[in-house]
Order: sequence, then C-alpha cells, then structure tokens
Amino acid sequence: MSKIWLKHYPEGVPYTLTYPEIPLPGLLTATARKYPEKTVLIFRDKTITYHQLDGLCNLFASSLANLGVKKGDRVALFLPNIPQFPVCYFGALRAGAAVVPCSPLYKARELEFQLNDSGAETIVALDTLCGIVSSVRRRTKLRNVITTTLDDLLPEEPGMAGHYADALWLGDLLERQEKTPLRVVIDPKRDPALFQYTGGTTGAPKAAILTHYNVVVNAVQFGSWLPTLREGGEIVLGVLPLFHIFGMTAAMNMPILKAEAIALLPKFEASQVLETIQRHTVTFFPGVPTMFIALINNSETSRYDLRSVHLCISGASSLPVEVMRRFEAITRGRLVEGYGLTEASPVTHCNPADRPDKVRAGSIGIPLPDTDAKIVDIETGKKDLVADEIGELVVRGPQVMAGYWNQAEETEHALRQGWLHTGDIAKMDGDGYFYIVDRKKDMINVSGLKVWPREVEEVLYEHPAVKEAAVVGVADPYRGESVKAYVVVREGFTDQITAQAIIQFCEGKIAAFKVPNQVELTAELPKTGVGKVLKRELKRVARP
Repeated sequence: MSKIWLKHYPEGVPYTLTYPEIPLPGLLTATARKYPEKTVLIFRDKTITYHQLDGLCNLFASSLANLGVKKGDRVALFLPNIPQFPVCYFGALRAGAAVVPCSPLYKARELEFQLNDSGAETIVALDTLCGIVSSVRRRTKLRNVITTTLDDLLPEEPGMAGHYADALWLGDLLERQEKTPLRVVIDPKRDPALFQYTGGTTGAPKAAILTHYNVVVNAVQFGSWLPTLREGGEIVLGVLPLFHIFGMTAAMNMPILKAEAIALLPKFEASQVLETIQRHTVTFFPGVPTMFIALINNSETSRYDLRSVHLCISGASSLPVEVMRRFEAITRGRLVEGYGLTEASPVTHCNPADRPDKVRAGSIGIPLPDTDAKIVDIETGKKDLVADEIGELVVRGPQVMAGYWNQAEETEHALRQGWLHTGDIAKMDGDGYFYIVDRKKDMINVSGLKVWPREVEEVLYEHPAVKEAAVVGVADPYRGESVKAYVVVREGFTDQITAQAIIQFCEGKIAAFKVPNQVELTAELPKTGVGKVLKRELKRVARP
C-alpha cells in the first residue's frame, strides 16, 4: 500500500530524515556547545544553563564510574520532574549504563519487581521516597542508593538529604568529582539506553529495550514534525512525567535537541500549571487529555493569560473533540492529537500542526517521517486491510525497540516480519489518517497511564475475603477510564467485608491510579463453558 498520507505532511517536513548515529547524551552535548549560556531548565524560578547541565551530567557519569558502575549496568531513577532527573539520566547514559525509569507513584512491591527484573544495582531516589527503597533493598541487587532533595542543584539553595543507612547524597558525590569527562565507547544502534517498562502488547509487565539510536531517532522525528517550534525560541511546559516515555521524548529529549527551555513541574496541579504558563510565557505544552480537561474546567483558568501557548500535543489516550475545541478557544493556540507506544520510543503518528485544515478531529494523525503503518486483520495479523476497515494497527520504523528484556516469546509475538503489532484496534481513512477504535484488549487507560487488570486482580486475591475477582475499565469523563473491580466474597465473610475495605486494602499495595475506585460485590462472575471470566460482559453492564 502506498503512503497516501504523505500529501498531508506539514509544510517543510521531509518524508525521510538523516539521523545522527550518536549516543543519546550527544543531543545535550551538541546543544550545549551551540548555546552554552541559554537556559535549559527552569525550576522554582531558578535556572540552569545548557553548559551547567552538561557539566553536571559529566560529574554524575564520573561519580557512577567511581562507584563501580560499568558499561551495560542498569541505573534506576526514582524521581519526579526535578533537575536531577535529566542530570542523572544523561549522566548514567554517559557512563555506559542503561536507565531504568521508575514511577515515583510506585509502592514497594512495584519498585521491587522492576529492580529485580532489570537487575539494577544503583538507584537515585528523592529523599521522601527512600523509605520505599529501604524497605525492598535487602530483596534486590542494589549496591548503591543515591538520595537527593527537591532543592539540590539549585543555585544558592543547597539541599539537605534525608539520612538513610548506606545512602549517598547526590550533591556530595558531584562536589567530589573531577571535571574531566568520562570516556565510554557506546554503539548507538546496539547498546541499550532504556529499560522502559510497559505492559507491552499482551499485558505482562516487561522492559522494552530502547537503544540510543531508537530514542535519538524519535527525538529528531518528533522535532521535525513541529516546524512551528523555533530552535532556541520556545518555553516548554515539563509537567508530563519524565519517567514516562512520552514525557521523556516530548518534554525533555526533543526540546533539548531544539535548544528549548523546559519549565519543570514535579506533578500536575492545575493552579501551578496556570501560574507557570503565565509567569514563564510557556509556548509549547505536551500533555495528556486529563490535563487539558482539568484546565478547561478549572474556575481559576479565566484569571490567567494563556495566550503565549501556541502549540499543544496530546498523547497517551484519546483526546475528546470538545476538549480540543475548548482548550484552543482559551489559548488561541493549536491542540493536536498524536499517538505512540513505549515500544516505539514512543511517537509514531501525529496530526499535522502547521495548518488547522490538516487536523482531523478524533484522529491520531498520520505517520511521522520514515515511519510506516497499516491495518491488518485481527485474527492472523497477516492480511492487509483497506481504507475504513477495522483491524490491528501495526507500525515499523527506526524508532521501534530492539525487543523485550528476557522475553523472547513476547518479543516474537510483538515483532513479526519487521512490523510492531501494537494490539490497538484502529482504522485508516482514504487520506491515510488513522483512528484508534478501541484500546488493547484488557488494558485500562487511566489518564494515559496503563493499568493491567491482572496486576490488580493479584492484589485483590491476597485479601482473605476474596474468592474471585475480575477487573475492567469503565468510562470516566475525566480520566478516560477508571478501574472497577468485581469481587465474589468467600463464605463466612459476607457480613464482614465492604467495598470500601477492599479499596483501602489495595491502596497500601499499588499506585493510586491502579486502585479500583469502584468495587462491586457480586454472587458470581459470568464465565465461558471452560471457566474463563467473560470480561466483555462485565464491561457491558458496568456503569461509571
């Protein structure tokens, strides 16, 4: 099938690009040489220049080498959006390590799994998260625990890290290092940059191995797609979580490639976002639909001048058309939807952002340069479908992962004949625009964060009162979807257990976004003749 979408490309965007075969930190090095005194990070009204960031990354790379971290080792980052994230991210990569991003929302069991599965022996954690690290350390391979505070690295505001046994303070490590850059030879196309955890295309937690080249390519692809972004002339809102691959590419790697300034926020709070946009005249806002929904419904939004924002990219979950229209009315800028997945570093599709007549509401847009996509039949994945036929979306391109860590069977299932099978049900119209029709079979999409029912069900089964459990996603006007659990209670517990008690049980074991906000106690679960729970029936009868 010919790439019929090429005729809709943004003005000035080539169909194919040349990609530098450099290690991922090379993006920062190149920009720091070109714009050394330009601001790269804004945090708590303090700023860090490209030259300063580049130097801090070199110091951290040397610190890791002195701690015994070698090429190929894994370094976990258990941090929110603070300056230490890019410092430790690029520094670890310069040391030849692969980065393992860990959500700061994780509870102990989730962190323990990720550390053990990846084999990480070093972790950098915010001081307030070190309690979780300490609770799992004995059951992992961790040798080095490095801690930091919100105020570390900020000029004139030295932080005081919390005291934890055998923990090292990041600020102290950096002060002791020589300024001679560490020299580690990295093969961009072969060496892994990221162990990026995802449910993948089937739901079991696994690490997508993204090489330096994969991630560099996607930063170049995404940056080229947005010709209205002026090199060195934008202020980017860095509120997307940097541990998430979308935030990593859209709010850090691509902006650094294009010499932009990034206003970091550790978490999304509507009032702080509004204040940051106005105070720093933010011009580019990559986000997820729940962020835009929160802002258009916030009573304080009208008090702020958001007209500096001229472009927003929405990803991670479907963007309601009405949300797009209302947010564009507030900012007078453009809000367009894109698509990606962890296994593709992540961006594969986006609506053209140069002209409003090229944007198709409800569509994820068209493939980026050097990215191919098609719809295949759901049953076999071997038959190519024509325009407007519904099937599975498959993609291919230089940004697609090398495979899953220690998951040969899962890799073989996801990567077939050079195509990445996304597991998303979609269609393509006659002009080459793609539309997501349904999400992956069982995955629940809560504000762009993946929740896999099996993980929640395993927690539910740990409760002594639970006989059977099934978890599904239900429509949620704010989050896109929310988690609902159906529970069959064991005999003898019927009068002793409540839905709220089960919710509270989950709250101590998994991240808040995974906790069911609805629990329905039921006498039985619908099943097939062989005893498999009919989740589609539960979703059909579920109510928000």
